[in-house]
Amino acid sequence: MTEIERGHIEHLREELRRHERLYYVLDGPEISDAEYDALMRQLQELEARHPELITPDSPTQRVGGKSREGFVKAGHSAPMLSLDNALNEGELRDFDRRVRDLLRGEPYEYVAELKMDGLSMAARFSGGGFEQAITRGDGQVGEVVTENARTIRSLPLRVETDLPAFEARGEAIMNRRAFEKLNTTRESQNEAKFANPRNAAAGALRALDPSMTASRQLDFYPYFVLVEGQYHFPKHADSLRWLEKTGFKVNRNWKTCPDVDALLSFCREWEEKRESLPYEIDGVVAKVNDLAQQRALGWTAKAPRWAIAFKFPARQEHTVIEDIGIQVGRTGALTPVAHLRPVAVAGVTVSRATLHNEDEIERLGVQIGDTVLIERSGDVIPKVVRVLGEGEQRRKFQMPRHCPVCGGDVVREPGEVASRCINTNCPARLKESILHFSARGVMDIDGMGEVLVDQMVDRGIVASVADVYDLTLDKLIELERMGKKSAEKILKNVDASRKQPLPRVLNALGIPFVGERTAQILADTFGSLDAILAADMDELQKADEVGPKVAHSIVQFFAEPRNRQLVERLRAAGLQFTHQRHRKEGGPLAGLTFVLTGALPNLTREDAKERIEAAGGKVTDSVSRKTSFVVAGESAGSKLDKARTLGVAILDEAQLLEKLGT
Repeated sequence: MTEIERGHIEHLREELRRHERLYYVLDGPEISDAEYDALMRQLQELEARHPELITPDSPTQRVGGKSREGFVKAGHSAPMLSLDNALNEGELRDFDRRVRDLLRGEPYEYVAELKMDGLSMAARFSGGGFEQAITRGDGQVGEVVTENARTIRSLPLRVETDLPAFEARGEAIMNRRAFEKLNTTRESQNEAKFANPRNAAAGALRALDPSMTASRQLDFYPYFVLVEGQYHFPKHADSLRWLEKTGFKVNRNWKTCPDVDALLSFCREWEEKRESLPYEIDGVVAKVNDLAQQRALGWTAKAPRWAIAFKFPARQEHTVIEDIGIQVGRTGALTPVAHLRPVAVAGVTVSRATLHNEDEIERLGVQIGDTVLIERSGDVIPKVVRVLGEGEQRRKFQMPRHCPVCGGDVVREPGEVASRCINTNCPARLKESILHFSARGVMDIDGMGEVLVDQMVDRGIVASVADVYDLTLDKLIELERMGKKSAEKILKNVDASRKQPLPRVLNALGIPFVGERTAQILADTFGSLDAILAADMDELQKADEVGPKVAHSIVQFFAEPRNRQLVERLRAAGLQFTHQRHRKEGGPLAGLTFVLTGALPNLTREDAKERIEAAGGKVTDSVSRKTSFVVAGESAGSKLDKARTLGVAILDEAQLLEKLGT
């Protein structure tokens, strides 16, 4: 290869990168699509002749990654926390008052940005080149979506910067035009349309095949720069300016606001102008501009104290309820769903809306045939607000006595709002039941994600949760995008799950009102699943925190023959049905009950819980007259108020540590 050819390849790359930025970032193309395609073909032909010169940041490498066989996870350099919400002007002023009080008279200002409705993503760069992309996940650990992110044309694959490594955090979104085009295509192919752009964007970014992500035409709008897990610039506005200057597609509709009045003016302005935007927004994000002040304000366990999301009111329209159907969820809950005469709400056609339960239908006084007001709560979930007019031939809805999917008994417990199908193997429940069974912290079967579960159930490979333990290599490798190596890994994880302790098995069964904590209490109290099966209502209530409602749910669950069959199949599969108590007897806190609320200065909520239980104490979620102490940290809420009302003793972290003897 000559130096002229080598130079021509690099020149083509630079030109294509420049035109990509002009088109996808700056919305100001200088050449036609045909001219761009011609340049791309030249580069592709040259790289095909000289594959040793292909680089990861070449424009030809945006699409072409192989389909994945599952999700790989990675930890974040710093937690990706969610934001607290302000739902009205009063709550936004309350937030400003808290900031003012905590800063003790220091002058401060806000940066106001549009709250884009997409999927949070972190894009990592090293040596100026794009290296890795990770979704938000649970805020601590996310899914690696690097190959998918490469297909986002507004995300640069190379930037000019003096920073050796940095991370751009932002939002992956689908604009309205791409969303409408996608739904038109899906409708023509008799596929279900997506409810909103956010769902379509999330599905695209988490797709197993990068070419599918490319077809969805996503955008990436960053709003933070981190270096080694820390905010890098002295002001948030500096971060936004640097990102734009460096080549990222920053949303330009941001503004510094000297006070809360200016901030509210910005919110009102964009609430009126939101429909003029080419993408969906559902509010405004306000951040204290100065980094030093952000650090002084700090964080709660879930969100920064220096930022808040002001949510726009839900948008509403009226339509007619043509019918009311039933949707069966993972726990067997039957949810009435209103089938609506299709109506456009904020640019999205709505044909269904949740009615939640029978009590809500009664409260609304709604019947089939009525004209109703509906809204998209948070601009996503449609719900019925109220009846506007009674239909001439209106008729009442009746909750079925048998599950419309499997025919199993439907029951509604006294004092409960939900009616439930109690057959664990109900097909309508099965996919969600398997996902719950396999989840992290339950049976922990890594790799058993939505795509795999959908295929297994749809193809009839599993018709019961217990069928997970009958999976074979031959069955798995028949599935789409499932290689032998991935299948072997899943089977290994399935086999390892047989050793999970009884509390996890109990939680995995999906018994209503029996979650992680109650499962642990039951296992500690009875020592075996057989003892729990044999226990009646009175015996079950001898366990701490198990009242009549939980006891009745357990008895009813195991009275269903199909659930008994599931238990026996899991027994035959080798799951752990016995348990050795590990609750500490005695200790400095024996016999005492604690409730934790607010953010403690040094201990996390989980650390405090573990220390209390190790000292023989018990931690519960709600305050009652039986509570011994409430441990209150910063931003303690209603639990602290209730403790004061009931006269329950209140401790801070230092007093708790003193009682623990540390």
